[in-house]
Amino acid sequence: MPELPEVETVRRGLEPVLAGAIITKLDCRRPDLRFPLPERFATRIEGHRIVTLGRRAKYLVAELDTGEALVMHLGMSGRFSIQHFEDQTADPASSNGQVAKAAFTHVNATDPTHDHVVFTTQSGNTVTYNDPRRFGYMVLVEESERETHKLFSGLGPEPLGNGFSAHHLAKRAHGRRVDLKAFLLDQRNVAGLGNIYVCEALHRSGLSPLRRAFSLSTKNLSPTKRAERLAASIKTVLTEAIAAGGSTLRDYAHADGSLGYFQHAFAVYGREGEPCRTKDCTGTIRRVVQSGRSTFYCPKCQR
Repeated sequence: MPELPEVETVRRGLEPVLAGAIITKLDCRRPDLRFPLPERFATRIEGHRIVTLGRRAKYLVAELDTGEALVMHLGMSGRFSIQHFEDQTADPASSNGQVAKAAFTHVNATDPTHDHVVFTTQSGNTVTYNDPRRFGYMVLVEESERETHKLFSGLGPEPLGNGFSAHHLAKRAHGRRVDLKAFLLDQRNVAGLGNIYVCEALHRSGLSPLRRAFSLSTKNLSPTKRAERLAASIKTVLTEAIAAGGSTLRDYAHADGSLGYFQHAFAVYGREGEPCRTKDCTGTIRRVVQSGRSTFYCPKCQR
């Protein structure tokens, strides 16, 4: 499932086409995805402008000029593709005799039978949501009620935002006996982190995913050195992953059809039995299962 860097990469790909655009047509080709599509979905979208396109945790959030926000989750296989319309009206006197045509770019090679929702903008661009497994969903939320909506009310701070720090980790981890992996995957503690980047951040900070969360906090709720290393590692690995275009695993791709390549820099994820990449470490990457999820780590340099 796409994690924060992948969703942020998709947001950046869609922003030039959708932010500020008026949606002239919304084509819903089925009544539901994971959940039913919003009531009167087309009526509430058509003729209105997307003011901004943001992200909260793993959600894309399109703020509309109606006072509502369109919240979109990609699920396991959801993706957007873009078709740009380019008006190339030819000069009648030109030698090549070109006429106005559509210039199609940023199109993913997906099965069109899974194109479920299509947005058409006033400029003629189309943005198509394709989702073979239909685990994604779209919800319309009153902007004034967004922070209290069930999708957002329990979310922790954004790991790349000002609200996230070693002090935040220490406060949330104080007295908690849950392991670090589960602690970091809990969206109430940090929003947007997923299995891949938790594994990578723990490796960079030299912390075992099996370590108890309370080790991040002192008795007076101050962050330990471990908390400081972990907070810094989370920020670094997410920043690098976004810069690299995220990671592409299985059937995930970006809005422009390209593949992410941060997976080539994975230090532990998916590398069971391979040598640790930490300098001077002679350990071997191990895989264990925690709460039904695969965890990859080096038992020698992660303590």
